[in-house]
Amino acid sequence: MAEANERYDDAMFDFSRGDYDSAIAKLKSLLESAPDHFDAQLSLGMAHYRKGDYAAAIAEGHKAEKMRPHDQLVHTNLSLFYMKAGDKKTAEHHGLQARIASWRANPTAASDVTGDPELQMAKQKPPAPVKFPSMPWKKKANPEPDKK
Repeated sequence: MAEANERYDDAMFDFSRGDYDSAIAKLKSLLESAPDHFDAQLSLGMAHYRKGDYAAAIAEGHKAEKMRPHDQLVHTNLSLFYMKAGDKKTAEHHGLQARIASWRANPTAASDVTGDPELQMAKQKPPAPVKFPSMPWKKKANPEPDKK
């Protein structure tokens, strides 16, 4: 695995320099020998995207999705790829899947993002006790005398 990571780092160095063709060749070579290398698969899709080859980026993105179907970054990338390819509906679908994946990764995120008690959701107040109106048909025990 150490050799695979070194090869991945070498490919990513080319990617960072903007040499996408070299990065793609190295990532494909890496994936031939280590087909389960998720980061290489994800990066291959992004390298195609940076070259402007959106169809290849989408195909490689779906391969990464098969490896980790609930990964937030996979769906974020696919959303980006589809948007650039002009398929807004599918891009929105993957954008939603990315948001759902983030909620799965951190189920308390909706109620407590930072752990700060000031930012926690308010607790529901108990219902107020029911007060019945006075009953005018009942006579008072000690009626006041009329003053004239």
